[in-house]
Amino acid sequence: MNFHVITLFPNAFDSYINESILARAQKKKKIKFYFYNPRDYVKPTEKQKKHDKPYLRVDDKPYGGGPGMIMQALPVIKAVEAALKKVKAKKKAKIIFLSPSGKQFDTTYAKTVEKKYTDIVIVCGRYEGIDSRVSEIFKAEDISVGPFVLTGGELPAMIIADCVARQIEGVLGNFDSREEERISSSEMYTRPEVLIYKGKKYKVPKVLLSGNHAKIEEWRRGDKPPRL
Repeated sequence: MNFHVITLFPNAFDSYINESILARAQKKKKIKFYFYNPRDYVKPTEKQKKHDKPYLRVDDKPYGGGPGMIMQALPVIKAVEAALKKVKAKKKAKIIFLSPSGKQFDTTYAKTVEKKYTDIVIVCGRYEGIDSRVSEIFKAEDISVGPFVLTGGELPAMIIADCVARQIEGVLGNFDSREEERISSSEMYTRPEVLIYKGKKYKVPKVLLSGNHAKIEEWRRGDKPPRL
């Protein structure tokens, strides 16, 4: 799976995707990340060229008034086009726009995307959002990771990449270790069997020590005996 991320802040991804499971998945060539900064597709003015590091503007005031600024269409369009040029089969590419008003992202959606596509283009918004004509042109799908508003789409992009990557066989050491594939409880325990904290003993539920797998599965489904 190839993740193509359109973002003004590509360095924001460095620490997350280069650690742990995602880092190993890249080394095993199970996944790959590409980044495209819309500022790279803006030409500096003659005045800006005189500066060593000219500020390349990608935002402007919204038509109709209102607070904040909107990301301009053309820089984002060019960034998406650059991403699509790297896609071998266009029908196998999914374009996602991150928006708090979009369809709710979940594991089921991640599984569907992993099965149907080889490339995901994730467009991260900033400011008040992106000119809506970009989504219209590329027929992108608006996706939300939750009922809240964030400063930008970078964190949601990491969430989507992480969740989709987990669905790829070979990314996890044990494919069956995916929590979403197991009957699991929110309660879980490991050694020691008895934890003593501030003079009080906290014990592992006896059913988990019983070796009775049927009873353990019942407990994990929520049929729990009273704690002893």
